Amino acid sequence: NQIAEALATMANLMARDNDPGRDDEKRLERFMTHKPTIFTRGYNPKGAIKWVEEVEIIFEAMGCTEENKTTLGAYVLWEEANNWWKNVKLRMGAGGVV
Repeated sequence: NQIAEALATMANLMARDNDPGRDDEKRLERFMTHKPTIFTRGYNPKGAIKWVEEVEIIFEAMGCTEENKTTLGAYVLWEEANNWWKNVKLRMGAGGVV
């Protein structure tokens, strides 16, 4: 009986982890396990370049698409950096062009 319960639990966990609807969530969890640097700064070109180089290493290891890089990278933009990103998205509009 205990073996059957354990197998049923394992089957449920595997089904949950292979749920296509959870791909984005799993990708974010994987990204965050790499402990990406949270970028909070305002205008700081050298700091921004260093941050991009760091997260690009993670993106490469994960095999991210350009769209996933944008989504995941934006997730770790906080404070002034997040305000900047919100403004960029508004200026770009739905078509993705300024």
